[in-house]
Amino acid sequence: MRTMAREAAFKVVFASRFTGEIEGELEKSLEKSERLDKDDSRYIERVLTVISEHEDELLKIIDEHSKVFPESRLFPADKSVLLIALAEIKYMDDIPNVVAVNEAANISSKYSSAKSASFISGILSEIIKE
Repeated sequence: MRTMAREAAFKVVFASRFTGEIEGELEKSLEKSERLDKDDSRYIERVLTVISEHEDELLKIIDEHSKVFPESRLFPADKSVLLIALAEIKYMDDIPNVVAVNEAANISSKYSSAKSASFISGILSEIIKE
């Protein structure tokens, strides 16, 4: 299971909402402190690369599907979870969409709120239906 790797990736993406860049040192530090294996490290590197390369596109998708708030007003934790899930859904074919949605909901309920988990699940479900 990649739950710990997703959480580490979430922390890096969340921090980038404040620093403006995805920080490699933070990524390495989290991999070490969480004792992640090589597969987890490869996953983190892969998802962060996808987000870095496609962030504008992913943010546009979030904005188009977020009926309540524009992307620019979303809580940084929620935006971070959505970026990871969308990277998996759009660019990582080896990860089933249902897994991406479920993991996103779990991370958001842990780091944000139960309402955020429902909001994120709704947006991702709508995107998958397209």
